[in-house]
Parts: sequence; C-alpha cells; structure tokens
Amino acid sequence: MRDQLLQQARDAVKTALSVGADDACASVSSGRALEFKWRDEKLEKVQEDTTRSLGIALYVNGRFSVHSTNDLDPGRLQRFVGDAVDLTRALEPDEYRKMTPPELYEGQAQVDLDLVDPTLAQLSREQRIQWCRDMEAASRDHEDVISATTGFADSYGLSALCTSNGFEGLHEGTSVAWGSEVTLREGENRRPEAWWWVGGSHRDGLPEPEAVGREALRRGLARLGSTRGPSKRTVMVVDRESSGSLIGRVLSALTAGAIQQKRSFLADRLGEVISSTSLSVRDEPLRPRGSNSRLFDGEGIAARPMQIIEDGVLKSFYVDTYYGRKLGMQPTTGSASNIIVGLGDRDCDALLDEVGEGIYVTSWLGGNANGTTGDFSFGVRGHLIEGGRLGAPVEEMNVSGNLLDLFGRLVMLGNDPVPWSSFQVPTLVFEDVQFSGS
Repeated sequence: MRDQLLQQARDAVKTALSVGADDACASVSSGRALEFKWRDEKLEKVQEDTTRSLGIALYVNGRFSVHSTNDLDPGRLQRFVGDAVDLTRALEPDEYRKMTPPELYEGQAQVDLDLVDPTLAQLSREQRIQWCRDMEAASRDHEDVISATTGFADSYGLSALCTSNGFEGLHEGTSVAWGSEVTLREGENRRPEAWWWVGGSHRDGLPEPEAVGREALRRGLARLGSTRGPSKRTVMVVDRESSGSLIGRVLSALTAGAIQQKRSFLADRLGEVISSTSLSVRDEPLRPRGSNSRLFDGEGIAARPMQIIEDGVLKSFYVDTYYGRKLGMQPTTGSASNIIVGLGDRDCDALLDEVGEGIYVTSWLGGNANGTTGDFSFGVRGHLIEGGRLGAPVEEMNVSGNLLDLFGRLVMLGNDPVPWSSFQVPTLVFEDVQFSGS
C-alpha cells in the first residue's frame, strides 16, 4: 500500500507536468474509520468508512489552484488533471504562489514516531461492543441516571506526498477514542449532563473503559445542585482539560495568514512580553506517539521543535511559504503540531489549597474571542473554591477581558497535563479575574 500510494502521487505530478503545469504537488491518502455507539443498553450505531483520495496543487504560468478527487482510475485521473491544468490557466496570476524551496525539505529527522497501534486492527466487533457495555454499566451506577450513551472509535490513515521539485514522503498513523455521556434527573425539570472521552494514537496508556464510565458519572453527579455563581473579581483556576482552549486562542493569532490579513492582536509583538514570565510554550512535532506528530508538514517542510513563548516572551510565528513571501518572513511551518507548556511543580489539589478562594472552571460554554484585538467573552461552568477545596457547582456565569491582560495575570501552573492529549497544558491559575454571575 505504501509503495502504491507513493507511485500514484508521482504519476499525478508527472501527468500534470506533461499537460503544461510548471510545477505540481500531489498527495494521495487512504484511510479507514470505525465507530460504535451504545445507548441505553442497546447498540445504536455502527459506522465504517473507507476512503481514498488525491489532492493536487498546480502552478501554471504564475497561476495556482488546488483540486481533489476520490476517483483514482488511471484513465479518468489523467483527464481530471488535464482539465484542472486548463482551469488553472484561466485564473488571475499570484506572484507569491510558488513551490516550497527545496532547502526547506532538508534536515528531516530520522526517527520512528511510533504512530501506529497494530493492536487496533485485531480488535473484534464483540470486544468493541463489550467495552461500550462496560462504560455504560459504570455510568449508570446511580439511581438518578436516566440515560447513558457510550462509544468507541478508531481509525487508520496513510498518505503520500510528492512534489515536482524533489520531495517525497509518507505519513502513517492510527487513532483511538472511547467515552461516555450521562444525563441525570434533578427535580422535576433539571437534567444535568456530563461526559468524558479519552483518545490518542495508541490504546495503551489510556484509562480503561470502565474507569471512563465511572468518571463520566462522577462528573454528572458533581453538577447536581448547580446555581448561578456570584459576580466578583477573584482567582480563576482552569481545569487541565479546558486550559488548552485558552492556549489555542493565543496560537490562532500567531499564524502568518492572520498577521497578513490583520486578524492578529500579536502581529507586532515578536520578541516582546505577551504574558507573565510563568508561561513557556513550545511546538514539538517529533514527540513519539503524539497525536499531531509528524516528520514534515503539508508543504514538505522538515519538522523541527520550535519555541513559541519563552518566559512570557513571544519567540516564533507559524509561517508557511505563501504568507512568508507576502510578509518577507522566513518560513517555519504553517500549522501547530503537539503543544507543550512548561510545567509547575504542584498538582491541582495543591494549587487549590494555596488559592483558598476562587472559581474553578471545568468547561467553557460558548462565547467568542476577537483575534484582531484579543478581547474575549466566554460562558463558564465549574465550582466555587472554598477553603482550598472544590465547593458548590456553578454555571450561567461569564468571564470577559483581553487575552494579553489575562495571561499577564497567570501566576501558577500545575504539573498535570492530560498525558494523551496533543495539547500538553496543565491546570492554569490566573489572579484578579472578573466574573459576571448573579
């Protein structure tokens, strides 16, 4: 299969050049995905998808276009590429659209990222269903539960990338995830809900299905008695499963596309302080078994670790070749891989004990962030922090402000990132944050 996909990518590039393209970049991918859903003691859904497709980027007389098809019959594919080249000739020229410089392909790491779990292909239908049943049994182990939905999903993908200026590469990986969603009865009208899903490239290292079901139930029970929290300025502690969303808001402003299109509040801040000195962030594409690990990006640029923020100072942008040319910036890579945040030295319980009083955020409920200004407003759900411990559950609250100001108030980090997540972000503690509630 590996040789076949690579040869199909080569053939597509060769065909494009033979019918008039100056350059071409082709990607051929093949994949399989299988999903089981179990709801209220019966199998509700089984879905299996298999895909094979080709995408090709064409450079023709200073013009550029991208096309895709899932019909890989050699004869029809040749006609498809020929028609695509003809269509490209009709477009407006774009002087910044050029092939990735070959020197950016150089230095690719010679390491095994271990991204394929071979045990997934050996799993039986019965085993997948049994895990769903185990999760449901654990999730329903309380008289207030009225419904539980569990699921198991896994996938395999292989892709080949080939360019007309000398790059060839393969990327192969698996993914697996399972989880449970619980609905409980509270009084006449309230129906609190909670869920927990886990996933990664490999099955081992993830919590057992029964443990996932128990945790989903625990989270649901913790929502019983929720009220609207008080309006106040206080310490905000963000749970490790929600803290990655805040880091992601910052990263979205660090792409060259956002900068060039004036959609980034960090466009002019390279080399400047953008957070408290507590924050350091790096991009780590070569992390073994990382969900977003890779040897090269979508342009073939060799993957390298990159420091994004160091002790609060912005060090790097995500720069692809196209927007790099427009901005006069050296390309780095066009997108994030695995995000690693520098850790503190205490777990969440120890942080709560030091905080004493505040609000613990377990999830964000809607809202938005303006990438141009950094202003944000998010709905939040969580718990009061009372006497250094989690107290009453709260909801229907809102936190708003500016991301630069917020990260300037970052005072502590935990040592507890979710081990299987591509965002290795621990519990975050911010001081003097404004909450709107009752």
